[in-house]
Amino acid sequence: MYQLEEKIYLYVLLIIPVIWLLFVVFMAWRKRQQAAFANLDLLQRLSPNQSLFKIILKTIMLSLALLFLTIGLVNPKMGTKMTTVKRQGVDIVFAVDVSKSMLATDVAPDRMQKAKQLMSKTIDELGGDRVGIIAYAASAVPVLPITTDFAAAKMFLQGINTDLLSSQGTAIRQALNMAKGYYDDEQANKILVILSDGEDHSEDVVSAAKEAAKEGVKIYTIGIGTEKGSRIPIKRNGRLMGYKEDKDGNTVITKRNSKILKEIASVANGKYIDGNKTGYVVDYFKEILKNTDKSDFETKQYADYKDQFQWFLGLGLLFLLFDIFLLEKKTDWIKKLNLFR
Repeated sequence: MYQLEEKIYLYVLLIIPVIWLLFVVFMAWRKRQQAAFANLDLLQRLSPNQSLFKIILKTIMLSLALLFLTIGLVNPKMGTKMTTVKRQGVDIVFAVDVSKSMLATDVAPDRMQKAKQLMSKTIDELGGDRVGIIAYAASAVPVLPITTDFAAAKMFLQGINTDLLSSQGTAIRQALNMAKGYYDDEQANKILVILSDGEDHSEDVVSAAKEAAKEGVKIYTIGIGTEKGSRIPIKRNGRLMGYKEDKDGNTVITKRNSKILKEIASVANGKYIDGNKTGYVVDYFKEILKNTDKSDFETKQYADYKDQFQWFLGLGLLFLLFDIFLLEKKTDWIKKLNLFR
């Protein structure tokens, strides 16, 4: 396992193809100038020690020197051993609604961004816990398998939007079934957090929540939006094109359905939370995680990363010295081989 500490220096490697391009251009120009000056036999008599092989070799040495010096600047680090870290925590999976109704702006800036903000701030409060993310609309897709890498979780979270799934609807049952597969069988503390406006849930959602509860999954639901509701904007390339209409041409108003979200939480030993109060939601989950019994689980990770830059800097300087002290004239044994005649 390795890490690259300063990846920005990798752009320096773009100089290498530029060097070779300039080399080819220079050699073509030199050949034309020589041809205009004298024929090949005369040139070989005038400069018998001129070596094309040495010129190419010096360019190779310069390229290798630049390559290894750049890698040295990047500072690769190697994991010297694998350690097993025992953690205590809970498994918390977020299932976020990405249907188009989540674009409604009855909460600022819109329901989708509000849900992502709530997830991000809750992840900030996690300790030795593990987190996973599922997105759902007419179907459910895994966004992030359960992990202790909270930085990765927040990175994947940024990519969630209402264009993630082309088919629209609210397949919460599929999200529930997928979530059950996220948890370890022996993990006693399983928490599922559903973030949704509650619209368009099918009638069998409550029964699906009961099935999840039987397997030890505690479900908390967070309602996003308002009871008054709002229009659903239609956007293309970030530009507002209009608002969603029904088949009769009337503007569709999407409203938060708190009732179904409360039912889901109630049958799964959880609680419904008003998602419009960000501070309250974060504080509530902080308290939940604090008071929930922690389960032991093991996480394997590489440890003791050591710097390796010195090896590459040494090789780079070595090839640079070769390039500096390597003469372009033929040596006796090269002359005998008669390369690149």
